[in-house]
Amino acid sequence: NPYVDIIAHPTGRILGRRPPYNLDLDCFIEVAAKTGTILEINASPDRLDLSAENTRRAKENGILIAINTDAHDKVRLQDIAFGVTNARRGWLEKSDVLNTYSKEEVEEILKDRRRKALLK
Repeated sequence: NPYVDIIAHPTGRILGRRPPYNLDLDCFIEVAAKTGTILEINASPDRLDLSAENTRRAKENGILIAINTDAHDKVRLQDIAFGVTNARRGWLEKSDVLNTYSKEEVEEILKDRRRKALLK
């Protein structure tokens, strides 16, 4: 879908409570790479989804990552540190993380990916 820019907590896991979805992750990553869909690292310590291993796989396929705290209150904003740590464990660099771009750059990235998706 050309109007889906980001897929959040793609495997749906909740650590210690729910295993990841039965998902063909290779196919999922391949399609995300082909469509320019951004994937999320959910920084909640209950999720950390994408895992560091899957984050690395996404990076190897040229997928941009967004780090989200999943904060439902201001105290949880500090969870960003867990997401950054997970990104580092997945070998991400600054250029791999959507959050590191300026507002104008993010707008351009989203416009460009949508334009490309609509042309397919």
